Amino acid sequence: MDKRWTGALLASLLTASAAQAGGLERGGYNIDLLFDPGTYAAEATTTYVSPQREYKNAVDTNPANGLGANGLGGGSTSVKDTEGYWVPRVGIKAGWEGLDCMVDYSQPWGVHTKPGAGWVGANDNIETKVTSDNYAATCSYKWALGPGQIRLIGGGFYQEVEGFKERLVAPDFAVPGTGVGRLDLKGDGWGWRAGVAYEIPEYAMRASLVYNSEVNLDDITGTLDLSQVNGRTFDVYGAQKMPDSLELKVQTGIAPDWLAFGSVKWTDWSQLQTIPFCVVGTPSCSPATQITSLDLLYRDGWTVSGGIGHKFTDQWSGALSLTWDRGTSTGLLSQTDTWTLGAGVSYTPTEHVEFRLAGVVGVLTSGSSGAKEYNGRVYGNDVKYDFGNDFVGAISTSVKVRF
Repeated sequence: MDKRWTGALLASLLTASAAQAGGLERGGYNIDLLFDPGTYAAEATTTYVSPQREYKNAVDTNPANGLGANGLGGGSTSVKDTEGYWVPRVGIKAGWEGLDCMVDYSQPWGVHTKPGAGWVGANDNIETKVTSDNYAATCSYKWALGPGQIRLIGGGFYQEVEGFKERLVAPDFAVPGTGVGRLDLKGDGWGWRAGVAYEIPEYAMRASLVYNSEVNLDDITGTLDLSQVNGRTFDVYGAQKMPDSLELKVQTGIAPDWLAFGSVKWTDWSQLQTIPFCVVGTPSCSPATQITSLDLLYRDGWTVSGGIGHKFTDQWSGALSLTWDRGTSTGLLSQTDTWTLGAGVSYTPTEHVEFRLAGVVGVLTSGSSGAKEYNGRVYGNDVKYDFGNDFVGAISTSVKVRF
């Protein structure tokens, strides 16, 4: 079985499926280009994701926040929360005798919610946006073992994460203005990866296990702009670790020109609970000394995918996949379980060029969000709301050149 068509198409398909995973995941980490059989290969992929999460039955549960319950603002009890987003990835790979190396740029983490200022929960969130940039280098060394070859994998990456959150802040109703406060943050750090893979090219068989380390953002800096509330702006600081992850991927030929594949990934999202930020000069930043915080209360994420691929001709192949992602929310926020069905097609006009198109449709499952206690403190007590089974869709296009 010619394995050239397998890895690239499946990578695009699963990227589109996983782009609406839990936590702050966008594109995650992907090193499938490293396994391309060409001596040199370059790949560019872009995925657009359109989640349609909507809140309903929203209730302002804090009478002191300047909206809703105390009659000073009112607002809608139903609102669309999520915004569509793009997930790009670019990589270049080179191979030598037994050694393969790749460099790539990706955006592993991100989120964009924008319910706006016109709903009763504006005191909780008007708009939150997080983006990331990841620059990585990964190599592997392989040698013959049994009927196939074993491969040891290692690499490192540098990561930048930044974002902002806006919400209504109204500690003093006599202060003129809308009372919108804005928190801007930025941090960076380094990570590493290690793994092992075993391949039998004759049967398009490959099993890989790859660990990606946490990234310690130990010097997050930013500003808290309360100029519309009390006329002041504060320089703030904090720290947080982005999660480590472990992923097992398996694929194998099951009949001439037929391939089965699957993956299981664990991500340590429970590292992100409540993230305090303190005014610069505060000796030690903790919930007791914070001026504000980002409250997530996540649990670990699990993503399980499986599917089948078929090579129709030397130029055309396709694949179908089903993915389940366990929601990371624990009663706060709206990241419940997600189910997605994906389909992809690959066109290879010559042995040097490959075009791929993949699409995904899925369901963001229903639930509710409200006050939750953690370490003796209550979080999420500004607003409570419900949400139903909402639609998510994604489309991914990519091109690969190998020689």
